[in-house]
Amino acid sequence: MNVELNLPFTYDFDRALERLSGTPVNSVDLHLRLARIPMEEGNLVTVQATGTSKEPDFIIEGVKDEEQLAHIKWIFHFEESLDGIAAHFAETDLAPIFQEHIGTPLVRSFSLYGELMKSIIHQQLNLKFANTLLMRFIEKFGSQQEGVWRYPSPERIAAVTVEELRELQFSTRKAEYVIGLSQAIAAGTLDLESLRSKNDEEVTAELIAYRGVGPWTAQGFLMFGLGRPNLFPTADIGLQNALKNLWKLDRKPTQDEIRERFSDWSPYLSYASLYLWRSIEVPACEK
Repeated sequence: MNVELNLPFTYDFDRALERLSGTPVNSVDLHLRLARIPMEEGNLVTVQATGTSKEPDFIIEGVKDEEQLAHIKWIFHFEESLDGIAAHFAETDLAPIFQEHIGTPLVRSFSLYGELMKSIIHQQLNLKFANTLLMRFIEKFGSQQEGVWRYPSPERIAAVTVEELRELQFSTRKAEYVIGLSQAIAAGTLDLESLRSKNDEEVTAELIAYRGVGPWTAQGFLMFGLGRPNLFPTADIGLQNALKNLWKLDRKPTQDEIRERFSDWSPYLSYASLYLWRSIEVPACEK
């Protein structure tokens, strides 16, 4: 099933694609303005922009049914206007970056399991090596469909040994985290789908009960896996640097100083985080 979609609000798909392209497992073509999404049902869906950010039009190809189409709309934040979020920040100290990046959506992860694995793999590594390690993991244990990579199943990784991951340059501890979480998911002890119906505190409590998942990883999963709108990881160095630049400080702000602004930024702290990250990221065309 192919669908033409028109959005009645500002939406910058090109900026969304730029951010998606920062994770090499994602299939993104910046020139053709499209992303290809591997669905759990086995098919691939292509989302391609045909309009502008002020008049956003899209062609969605390959969806199986209305339920799958609704999921694609949820992933890309097609189902809810971004205008109210922009208006909310217009009177705050974040107004300059919201004007610069207006219409940039918070795109949810294509795979909840993949988001969790990516977060664990990225822990305490620089971005370049983190992405290298992620792709080694995907290429060794995942699969490819028409040039699009799929994460391996939890069952596949549950059966992997620490030694196999060590061969890819995983640390012993990180290998144990990845395998342990996969075993819990494969056994049904940790049901990622059930987390969609739980509040942020319940999700965090359930996730951090597992080795390797701390508050930072849980917040990332809530924000990008489940698309929760009101999260801000105050310990994130990138966000601290972005605020240092924006506030013209000679040092990074403290976490307490950041939290003092939460009353102004809520209930869209996740968007504050996203736009601050975007403010210090190098555009793909300049890399």
